[in-house]
Amino acid sequence: MKRKTVDSWASIRKIHKWLPEASTGWHRHLNGGGWVEDTAKVEDTAKIEETALVSGEAWISGKARISGKARIYGEAQISGKAQIYGEAQISGKAQISGEARISGKAWISGKARISGKARIYGKAWIYGEAQISGKAWIYGDTKI
Repeated sequence: MKRKTVDSWASIRKIHKWLPEASTGWHRHLNGGGWVEDTAKVEDTAKIEETALVSGEAWISGKARISGKARIYGEAQISGKAQIYGEAQISGKAQISGEARISGKAWISGKARISGKARIYGKAWIYGEAQISGKAWIYGDTKI
């Protein structure tokens, strides 16, 4: 199956309907083609795929990968080899590091920290000052 290309601001707005009408203040990341708000920091080594968004004062570093309809915003930090995909959202001052994987419709916010080889997926919500590490798996409708 051929992957659909998102080649314009109008196309990305169909996926992320909350975006403003004009792309002023946004740019495409060279590694993956995803959209990054000018206020966010994304290192060249990180990959932001074309349907993913990074906004606010978020910081993406290392070999982190953001794909699918994932959205990183607020002051969230993604580092190491972490992967965020599906429709996952990372916000607030949340930190995702190591080889953690966040997917599905999972939502990580507040000052939550996810590290190691932890897996968060489904509709799980991790918020506040929760810390998930090691090889923990959190899924379904779990709220921590």
